[in-house]
Amino acid sequence: MKTKWRILLSLSPLLVSAKLCLSQTNLPAKWEELTGPDFIQAIHQSQGVCVLPFGIIEKHGPHMPLGTDLLDVRFAVMNAVKQEYAVVFPEYYFGQIFEAQQQPGTVAYSLETQLTLLQETVKEMARNGCKKVVIVNGHGGNNHLLPLFAQAQMATPRDYVVYVFGLPKLNVAGRPARKTTNDGHAGEEETSSLLIARPDLVHMERAEQESGADLKRQSLPDSVYTGIWWYARYPNHYAGEGAAGNVELGAFDQKEWSRQIAAALKAIKADQESLKLQNQFFEDSQHPLDTKQ
Repeated sequence: MKTKWRILLSLSPLLVSAKLCLSQTNLPAKWEELTGPDFIQAIHQSQGVCVLPFGIIEKHGPHMPLGTDLLDVRFAVMNAVKQEYAVVFPEYYFGQIFEAQQQPGTVAYSLETQLTLLQETVKEMARNGCKKVVIVNGHGGNNHLLPLFAQAQMATPRDYVVYVFGLPKLNVAGRPARKTTNDGHAGEEETSSLLIARPDLVHMERAEQESGADLKRQSLPDSVYTGIWWYARYPNHYAGEGAAGNVELGAFDQKEWSRQIAAALKAIKADQESLKLQNQFFEDSQHPLDTKQ
């Protein structure tokens, strides 16, 4: 009997360690699903890497839900963190969508609110241990907003780094052939992706009820930009042919999107230079006349 207890006692540290590893492995990735104590473990397990999936609320043709971008990007992120664990911030849709204000259901916050809320959000994430905040974009209308926001982090010192992962590059080897060429919003690609992420919310029978054709109502050089360009081309806030959406393309795109996000998270975890360089930059910026010329 004494021998049995000695064996059990000798194994107890291993059992505790195994139990701890198991609990860490099974930690939820979603911020809102973690308990307080589990949140601490999750931050350590993620090495301080937290993901902010960034969507929007806007019309997506006549056949997909207003939250398509958020649903798609969050689905891709949740699959990515199964490959490379990170803590995932709750639903976030406070982005740039002024160009769709004429459409029902659009929620367009002022630019000041967008920037202030995003800054406050990443600041609070960092205060809670997220020293590497990864904003994963799921909406084309944020393509200018998010790089601007990341650049604005250079304005004042901070103890965290903001990374922006833009829209994925999906034209890779092995991708199923696309059936359409004009595909910018709620068309073949987005419809296909949501057929994987949330097929219950896609109404394929409605996809042809409106036109997603380019009306080409502006005649300006490619080098000239004006904010009305999208409305001039796609007043229905629909670009492409959603009826061409299919699960084969959607499955490939969602898998590739998640793979790219996971690869980025792995690289960000390994990144030891950005914060050092950022700190050095802020130090140097206090003494610009001392900077070697």
